[in-house]
Amino acid sequence: MARSLTEVPIVSRRARAGGLRDAGINASSPYAAADTAIDTLSGYLPENRSPDAEILPGRNRVTARARDLVRNNGWAAGGVAKEVDSVIGSNFRPLLKPDWRALGLSAEWSREFKEQVEARWRSYADDPRLFADTTRAQTVSQMFGTAYRTYLIEGEAIGVLNWRRFRPTKTCLRLVDPDLLSNPNGAADEARLRGGIEISRDGVARAFHFRQAHPHQGYFDAADAFRWKRIAREGRNGRPQVIHFFDKVRDGQTRGISRLAPIVEKLKMEDHYARVELQAAVINAVLAAFIKSPMGPEVIDEMFSEGGGEGFLNYQGARGQFYGQSNGIRVGGARVSTLYPGDEIGMVNTARPAAQFADFESAVLRNVASGLGISYEQLASDWSKTNYSSARAAMIEIWRGWTARRASFAQGFCQPFFMAWLEEQVLDGHIALPAGAPDFYEHWPAYARTKWIGPGKGFVDPVKEAQASAMRVALGLSTLEEEAAELTGTDYADNMEQIRSEMEAMPEGTLHPMQESFAKLLGNTGGAALDDARRTTSED
Repeated sequence: MARSLTEVPIVSRRARAGGLRDAGINASSPYAAADTAIDTLSGYLPENRSPDAEILPGRNRVTARARDLVRNNGWAAGGVAKEVDSVIGSNFRPLLKPDWRALGLSAEWSREFKEQVEARWRSYADDPRLFADTTRAQTVSQMFGTAYRTYLIEGEAIGVLNWRRFRPTKTCLRLVDPDLLSNPNGAADEARLRGGIEISRDGVARAFHFRQAHPHQGYFDAADAFRWKRIAREGRNGRPQVIHFFDKVRDGQTRGISRLAPIVEKLKMEDHYARVELQAAVINAVLAAFIKSPMGPEVIDEMFSEGGGEGFLNYQGARGQFYGQSNGIRVGGARVSTLYPGDEIGMVNTARPAAQFADFESAVLRNVASGLGISYEQLASDWSKTNYSSARAAMIEIWRGWTARRASFAQGFCQPFFMAWLEEQVLDGHIALPAGAPDFYEHWPAYARTKWIGPGKGFVDPVKEAQASAMRVALGLSTLEEEAAELTGTDYADNMEQIRSEMEAMPEGTLHPMQESFAKLLGNTGGAALDDARRTTSED
């Protein structure tokens, strides 16, 4: 039997287009991602813009929202704190590695130079008088932590190198709020001046314009709020004057954007949902039970009023008087409550939070953790479903990202500051170069070549990690210096110096724990190595 016209299913033009694409014909674009006839992508039409056109117009709003989330959202605050603690930690310091081959000097000079420079840096960076900070508020490691936190939340870290001639060390660092970097007098962006940064023809940031006071501070200061200062990127001989660090992801990008930008919406939605669930749970807890009357106001008025229309009020008054005077009945010391005639006790349904709340929150936090570059377990501090293998795999992945960020931040922000400090030390004669050494300015990077050390990776299983570390060194895949820096965040040279002094202080014939344990870590071959160590100690 033929189907009538009214029975023919209606297929939309976009559905027909999708079916034709599946058949391989009549698609509006060879790529499905560019096809505007697909229902799921028909309204998804983002524009291609320059990086500054994408970032600068909305940067202030993104920054304000990111700051608010970190102030008021526990997940955002915890995620930021975990990354700062893991990448920078409490003692972020340089491990000097002067390129003595490029300088044409000896390895012995390199070791002496390293010890001398690092000793002076420790005195400078950890000075409790805080002379390294222009504002005298933080040590160097604390300033690096604050700068990294600013970079994480606001997308960039900015510092200005000052010279204070009455301090023991004249080089000092001033951290600058990124809000202060702006075009003079709020002028619109131009080809050579964008976001407060002067740009050369080659795209080099050559000078920065800083507003001298925040426009929305708690007190009125028109003199500074509407005054800008121009500071060149570098001074004479290439000495850094302004340090500006951000993630540059596209050519032509001038300013950074908050690392929280991709997850701001989800964090806010999760925060709102969690707040609603918590409020509902509190209300349910407060209103655990109630007394309900068997009749409504209209019925009560008809039954209890005497022409005046006050039946409901009379009834409620009588109930209130009853409950106010009733103490119940006591049976064997227990109180039995009595109700007004016809009343019943009702219980509030306490099925809150919702059954799916935990799963929903976990899904959102996994998305947030991925955006921050950490694992869900680290963000939520939930290790209930994690075994050794999965924890180890997660640590390797997360540590790879943290190591890359640490190296990038150290080279982009910390190293210029260290180079400026080293310049002062050399020029003032505190650190002497050997006779005939290459010119300092021509080989500045070679003299100041460093590896920056922060917190160690830590251990999931300390025994297995230590054994694997010893095996890597034994096979020539790593060095003791690298293992000490990666696992515990310490300097191997400092460790050995301390161990040497401990060995000298131990009673004669007693082995240091390092001598006893190191051979055992290598497994079955440890016995022979341990005997050799004992013989060496006895001979000494």
